[in-house]
Amino acid sequence: MKLFKALTGIAGAIALTSGSAFADDLRWKMPVAFATNLPGLGSPAAWVAENLTTASGGSIQVRVFEPGKLVPPFDILQAVSDGKVSAGYTWIGYDQGKVPAIPLFAAVPFGMKPWAYTAWYYYGGGHEMLQEVYANKGFDVHAQLCGIIGPETAGWYTDPIETLDDYDGLKIRFAGLGGKVLEKLGASVTMMPGGEIYQALEKGTIDATEFSMPAIDQILGFNQVVKYNLFPGWHQQFTAQYMLINQGEWDKTTEAQKALVEASCTAATTLGLAEGEYKNGKVLAEFQDKGVNADQIPREVLEELKAVTDEVLEEEASKDADFKRAYESQKEFMETYKIWDERAYVPSDL
Repeated sequence: MKLFKALTGIAGAIALTSGSAFADDLRWKMPVAFATNLPGLGSPAAWVAENLTTASGGSIQVRVFEPGKLVPPFDILQAVSDGKVSAGYTWIGYDQGKVPAIPLFAAVPFGMKPWAYTAWYYYGGGHEMLQEVYANKGFDVHAQLCGIIGPETAGWYTDPIETLDDYDGLKIRFAGLGGKVLEKLGASVTMMPGGEIYQALEKGTIDATEFSMPAIDQILGFNQVVKYNLFPGWHQQFTAQYMLINQGEWDKTTEAQKALVEASCTAATTLGLAEGEYKNGKVLAEFQDKGVNADQIPREVLEELKAVTDEVLEEEASKDADFKRAYESQKEFMETYKIWDERAYVPSDL
């Protein structure tokens, strides 16, 4: 963190001496979808807001509003696009009903590892494609990748998942494209914000849930209600968060202000991933003492889930041109990336 503080200090000094670089002060309200005490998921939003104020010498001030305090978590995209708020911080996969291609930029079942996704996003045209996807569906926003974490768990269950039949009839909170996979298998899939899940589990409104990685799920207390936490998180190998900025507000910013937003969000993406990777191992190591059964989904079940996932992805691509374009771009990148991935990294069990 010392390095980032030093860099922001330098940026702030440049800002103060650059005269007209920050001629017009920005005062943005930014509702967030995740509590800022959630590591890697909500914490980057608070860091970005503070960093922008420091680096701009006060020219950019972003006021963070915790979930539901200003805008309901699932309404952030619309509120930003309509100009009701200047910015928002969210997992954009929540809006797949309005923008079908969006889940490909948020979390893809059996998809890329976090660093592979950032490679495609920054260097493979993902950032530019995302702006087009929103514009094509009539949303007036600029989207900036502003956080990423590693795999989620496959969820919290009363009993382990041993066959695909175990999903049939299950009432489960599940997000994104993974939810469509489970619906194909007969599950009753529902969506709700993170703050509502514990109560839904406790009351039996849902039988099971996924939400995030161990360091976050244990803060939300899921292990107090159900004891089977399954791995791997096949449905979200990466989870990407974004800062959405009203397009009119973005167009008003100077080039220096744009650069600070982009740099702050890029740094937050690195910090979010690092925080999750740092904390998850310790949480998992302590699960047994808390009575949690951390178990693996059998490989044959994963292979069957992968086959259903491929069907879902092809179906979605056939229905939406933006989905098809992004999906094919990601597949093309992965054809060459997997050669590097398989050869370059030491096996984790060595």
